[in-house]
Amino acid sequence: MRLVRSLSVLATVACLALALSVGTAAAKTTDAKVLKGLEKLVAAPGGPPGAIATLYRDGKLTTLSTGRADVTKKAAPRATDHMRIASVAKAFSGAIALNLVRSGQLSLDDTIEAVLPTLPKAWGKVTLRELLNHTSGVPDYTKSEAFEKQAETKPRAYVSPTTVISWVEKEPLNFKPDTKYEYSNTDNIIVGLMVEAVTKQSYTNELQKIVLGPAKLTQTSLPTKIKIPSPFIHGYITQPGAEPQDVSEFLNPSGAWASGAIISTPQNLNAFIRADLGLQFFDKAEQEQQMRWWKGGESSPPGPGKNSAGLALFRYQTKCGTVYGHTGNFPGYTQFAAATADGSAAVTTSLNIPAPKGKLLAQLRQVQTEAVCDLFGK
Repeated sequence: MRLVRSLSVLATVACLALALSVGTAAAKTTDAKVLKGLEKLVAAPGGPPGAIATLYRDGKLTTLSTGRADVTKKAAPRATDHMRIASVAKAFSGAIALNLVRSGQLSLDDTIEAVLPTLPKAWGKVTLRELLNHTSGVPDYTKSEAFEKQAETKPRAYVSPTTVISWVEKEPLNFKPDTKYEYSNTDNIIVGLMVEAVTKQSYTNELQKIVLGPAKLTQTSLPTKIKIPSPFIHGYITQPGAEPQDVSEFLNPSGAWASGAIISTPQNLNAFIRADLGLQFFDKAEQEQQMRWWKGGESSPPGPGKNSAGLALFRYQTKCGTVYGHTGNFPGYTQFAAATADGSAAVTTSLNIPAPKGKLLAQLRQVQTEAVCDLFGK
């Protein structure tokens, strides 16, 4: 009898274990799970007032949104609301540069001294490739004293690209090019100037001609003024126990220019990253160059999973699959946009606070991972 009872108990345990393992294997990340993750971010101490994710798959855009786009109103962020996309703008300048590489107007081996001879001689041997994958060694202007002074004393004033360069022009390279990865916002300012030098047109003109027009991104622009088109997702600085401070129009984005000044919407941002991976701006030959990865390169802030740096693009290897895109951080905004290798599916997440740190950043990256899993149906 004892043997029979023991066998019965063992059989029950085995069946339970089998049921649990089957349940775990069959469980899929759903839209509801991603939305719950966004809701937890909004509810967290110091979390954003609002959060929104878009997922494009099977020809359909799904929007998951919670919280508030404006703390004075009840409405959650919408896919058609404007917002600052921060450093995701670097993917746009990369798309323009690679388009010009395809047409022969630029080469990835072109140097700063060859295209922009008036820039500091110490930076002369740096190539377009090294600028695009942040292995240039060019000092980051956002870490300069002049940038800090500008932000403190004249945050709303217009800043030209040449002024930005002047803030770090007397500094040597931080390291020998192509020997190390180090994220630098100055890199894409120089890329923008290279675009202007070879096309004899403004960067804004080339952005419209090469990217915005062909991809039909009608709600995307590169402003030189501080105002954000309405309706827009307000950006905030938040601290536990304090009222959120609206910083949407505190800092003029002109200084960020080709590095981070673009305004778009979640809907347009999703469409852009699909077009970028879907070869609407350049060909397979350029994409092959783009996808040569620096394994130690993280976007800023880091995206989900394991990050690697390419040319104006990052690879995010997650437990459910790999996507390619960019993140962004600007006062009041944290962005992530990524697509599958063929551009057929894409995901974006947007928070209306600057990039969180510590536990909140880990929480955000987990939500982004879940969104990627949802995108892949896993």
